[in-house]
Amino acid sequence: MSRWPAGGAVAILLGAAAWGSTGTAAHFAPAGTSSLSIGAARLALGGALLFGLAVTSGAGRQAVRGVLSGGAADRAGLVLAAMAVGGYQLCFFTAVRETGVAIGTVVAIGSAPVFTGVLSRLTGGPPPNGTWLRATAAAVAGCTVLVTGGHASGASPAGVALALAAGLCYSVYAIAAARLIAGGHPERAVMGLLFGGAAVLLAPVLAATSPGWIATGRGVAVVGYLGVVTTAAAYLLYGRGLRTVPAPAAVTLGLAEPAVAALLGVVVLGEHLTATAIVGLALVGVALVVLAVGRPTRPVPAGPPGTA
Repeated sequence: MSRWPAGGAVAILLGAAAWGSTGTAAHFAPAGTSSLSIGAARLALGGALLFGLAVTSGAGRQAVRGVLSGGAADRAGLVLAAMAVGGYQLCFFTAVRETGVAIGTVVAIGSAPVFTGVLSRLTGGPPPNGTWLRATAAAVAGCTVLVTGGHASGASPAGVALALAAGLCYSVYAIAAARLIAGGHPERAVMGLLFGGAAVLLAPVLAATSPGWIATGRGVAVVGYLGVVTTAAAYLLYGRGLRTVPAPAAVTLGLAEPAVAALLGVVVLGEHLTATAIVGLALVGVALVVLAVGRPTRPVPAGPPGTA
């Protein structure tokens, strides 16, 4: 049995670790800044950087044109994924504000593998393998423990619902991006178009949420970090990983994000987790380990899901 290439898995884990600092960085935005404004500002800078990187060379511009001139399915996938990227920003930052960095991130990212596996199968992907099923079961159990027993840790029904919506958006984006990249399109072109398009979609949100905070010293630092590190660099790493790692496995590897987020939430922000919440986080950690060290039960398809 073959393993997924180590380089792809490492790239995804590094990107996920960068994402894990997103909620903590957003916490240091100027007082009174709305979650919607933070998400839109992050995407404005990150999307501009990713699109700029995609078109800096002649080969890059040709690759972008190649994606845009693809079939109707490719163009529909681009639009849907760009909408999902924008929706994720809005839902995730609001969820973190409502229910805390640790729990908001765990529920969002812990639910994403379930959504991804189901959507991938419904859209023609291969049946889930045993490794993915075991990892997903552990993730679901962890999120369930957090949701049902996490009130003392700051969990709120509204925040959890928004985190689940963020997880759904994440899975839609991951499947669409993985199929475009596995279909032969360079990851820079795909990521540049997805995030550039999402930035345009959220521009009205940024304009309507009093963006003056961005001009402050703290605002520049927060947006700069979120846009450069947790968006441009992280998603380029994730896109590179998607070239060799199937979308369901990539999303489960992304469970490194809540582990980092939980650690930063406790150490940096002083968030308090009950014993029940710690059990939930541990279950999510088990899911990551199961997938990272396990072997797939069938060879990884060379092309997009459903074409093998």
